[in-house]
Amino acid sequence: MPRFAANLSMMFTEWSFLDRFAAAADAGFEAVEFLFPYDHTPEEVADRLAANSLEIALFNMPPGDWAAGERGMSVFPERRAEFEANVAKAMEYALATGVRRLHMMAGNVSPDSAEAGARYREAIRFACAAAAPHGIDIVLEPLNGRDMPGYFLNDFNRAAALIAELGPANLKLQFDIYHRQRIHGEVIIGLTEMMPIIGHVQIASVPLRNEPGTGELDDFAVFAALDRLGYAGWVGCEYRPAAGTLAGLGWRERVARA
Repeated sequence: MPRFAANLSMMFTEWSFLDRFAAAADAGFEAVEFLFPYDHTPEEVADRLAANSLEIALFNMPPGDWAAGERGMSVFPERRAEFEANVAKAMEYALATGVRRLHMMAGNVSPDSAEAGARYREAIRFACAAAAPHGIDIVLEPLNGRDMPGYFLNDFNRAAALIAELGPANLKLQFDIYHRQRIHGEVIIGLTEMMPIIGHVQIASVPLRNEPGTGELDDFAVFAALDRLGYAGWVGCEYRPAAGTLAGLGWRERVARA
């Protein structure tokens, strides 16, 4: 049975962010993830994890001005200093919380830009070098163009090729099942082929991004495939509850019975 981590940016939003940790623990989760912790101090986040005996599975490095539509800055040569400062900021939070995976967003620019591609490679190398001494992986996540139009990294095969090309041992693929189905389909084929480089998995139903079992894909067959393939990491529940977080948790009982 996969191990599930509640995504506190999308689940338990009935509570304020810091109170979501206790709500997730009370609902039976042993781990959490979220997009960004940076509105709170590293100590505040670490204290909520410890107080609720929760493991932290993943969070994102700072993306730039999220409210203004920025989705990463690692592809922009002119923002190199800002990017490197944000790597240091993410590492501060990582060391305080004990997280072992950081998602590095790319940015919104044409995937065909050679300049952006060169800068992206430099940025990946820099982040991996900063994270490696602390046993932290950098993960790359392809995002689909419907939800994230204009995003640079929008193809799983391209992400896999980058990982093979660059080669740091702590560079991994973030395999989001929702995005995979949106971009390519063939989710189980993709998991099978890419399992050696997968550092983190996330789940949401397609197409509405609600609870597992509510969309077009057989999410429970995907969970069985993860077990069969030997995936032992956390599966981040990055979905929007259709009718309240607690009311939508019944899918876990079906996984437990499988």
